[in-house]
Amino acid sequence: MSETVLVAEELCVDRGDRRVLENVSFSVGRGDVFALLGGNGAGKSTALLTFLGFIHPSYGEAYVNGLSVKDRIREVREQTAYLPEATSLYTHLSARENLQYFLSLTGVTRSAQEIDQGLDDVSLAADVRDRRLSTYSKGMRQKVAIALAILRRTPVLLLDEPTSGLDPVAIDEFNSILGGLSQGGTTVFMVTHDVYGACQVAQRIGLLQHGRMVGLFEAGDGGQISAEAVHKTFAEQQSR
Repeated sequence: MSETVLVAEELCVDRGDRRVLENVSFSVGRGDVFALLGGNGAGKSTALLTFLGFIHPSYGEAYVNGLSVKDRIREVREQTAYLPEATSLYTHLSARENLQYFLSLTGVTRSAQEIDQGLDDVSLAADVRDRRLSTYSKGMRQKVAIALAILRRTPVLLLDEPTSGLDPVAIDEFNSILGGLSQGGTTVFMVTHDVYGACQVAQRIGLLQHGRMVGLFEAGDGGQISAEAVHKTFAEQQSR
């Protein structure tokens, strides 16, 4: 079993007078892709934002590489890159300019050759890299955002609905990128409502319903998690 990188331990989160997460527990190993599935309002994004320290646990613990998000959030953020559903890049700048600017904000310096390598890694065509992002499709902008995360070279990547609004070709490309990151040792934690997409790329899947973990699924050796099994459990829980 791979070294554990992310841990949620009986995690509870209250927002106002409502409990959003109730005793949620899971772990993610180094180099694994873990997908947290659930419908709208299930608590998926709350779990992800808890690992970033933007939402504080009411009870329980969350750890990144053994670091408590309650007590050592600065160190946790140094080890994580976050890709939100709505990527905030500057559309009047080119891909290269966006990467140079946002890397500088994090105190990271990369050479022009390293930036091009990051864009190679996400298969962004060389002839568009100096064009303004206002001319890009959503899938192309997503590639730039992923390149930014790669170039930060953090051991953990957190993704919020990463394939929302992407066409099937862009989703396949995105899943291929995640597979490469996983093989390179990057730990990926993504939240999504896309059952079939998650089953294509994740080694483990957690299913949330009304803030509770109602299912955990794991791929067999060299195989994929059964989308039918996950969807059946999801549908049964939705009908309750």
